[in-house]
Amino acid sequence: MSELIESSIDQAVELAESTANAEKVNLLGLSRAKMEAFFLSIGEKKFRAEQVLKWVHHHRVDNFDDMSNISKSLRERLKETAEIRGPEVVSSHFSEDGTCKWVVRVASGSCVETVFIPENGRGTLCVSSQAGCSLDCSFCSTGKQGFNSDLTVAEIIGQVWIAARHFNNVPAKMDRSITNVVMMGMGEPLMNFDNVVDSMDLMMDDLGYGLSKRRVTLSTSGVVPALRKLSEVSNVSLAVSLHAPNDELRNSLVPINRKYPLDQLLDAIHHYMNSLTDSKRVVTIEYTLLAGVNDQPEHADQLVALLKDVPCKINLIPFNPFPHSGYERPSNNAIRRFQERVQLAGYNVTVRKTRGDDIDAACGQLVGNVMDKTRRSERHIAARQL
Repeated sequence: MSELIESSIDQAVELAESTANAEKVNLLGLSRAKMEAFFLSIGEKKFRAEQVLKWVHHHRVDNFDDMSNISKSLRERLKETAEIRGPEVVSSHFSEDGTCKWVVRVASGSCVETVFIPENGRGTLCVSSQAGCSLDCSFCSTGKQGFNSDLTVAEIIGQVWIAARHFNNVPAKMDRSITNVVMMGMGEPLMNFDNVVDSMDLMMDDLGYGLSKRRVTLSTSGVVPALRKLSEVSNVSLAVSLHAPNDELRNSLVPINRKYPLDQLLDAIHHYMNSLTDSKRVVTIEYTLLAGVNDQPEHADQLVALLKDVPCKINLIPFNPFPHSGYERPSNNAIRRFQERVQLAGYNVTVRKTRGDDIDAACGQLVGNVMDKTRRSERHIAARQL
């Protein structure tokens, strides 16, 4: 408890210093603890945090004058010291199958994408964590855009805020449109650790979006040290982008495997799952099927052997083509054969339906508009022209 108090005091000092420097604090990006610290820093009681969090996330208010249960004097004080500012919506796209995509501009000048997918009574929002991606998975169009910056908490939770505004989402009720959030958009979430954790805390906070830990999922390509650290601060659902059943193939498809090979990744998965109090929860294994690359019977058998001790469900993702990728989608027969071979070994195996491909919102197709600092996009373009 003393550590928590000291942490809140430190946060209050930091916020007070930023206020003194005439920088407005963006309240959209503050977790409950940091919102309380902010109000302490301006000489107010902590209960103000609860009031403002509800206004921001339950009612999607961005104007202090609309906060009717707060005194006029405090509203004026907030206007001087704070703001509620989400990312700029550059464009919105709506698919024939009900999928929605928002392109939003972040502070770095880059644009990232957020996708909402409705299906069978649930609505899943796919949220980005970085402008571009620092990893370069060979089959992902996001990675080909290079990398610009990590997103702030306000820019991550702001994507949920924008979608909730669009659907007039009702927090903590069963009839809400957004029932699940997955950190599966642009970027590797564990490479932006602190901001992603704070954002997920807001998603699960009753004063935020009231989602259960089972309905917030973080997807990682395998940043092993960060995954181990995650077990100390969060209990969200876990998905792992595997995509290959052996190190040699995964090294070529998911380059981070060269640093953290499969044995280390599987050990970290076990560590995270064992840290959860709910023993019935399983990890989702994501496996993108690439024609002639990782979709053969021997790959299915290797996958079964690799995951024999991992409590999991397997989500097969038929490759969604994008220009100059160099890969093709397997035939429906090949997909079905792979699924059936793994199912016969006793695994729960689903095939992800392609959604939103008419608006380039399908898995692996998110590109945004990244002001690439890595020059990776230049190298990919040059390679295509050879």
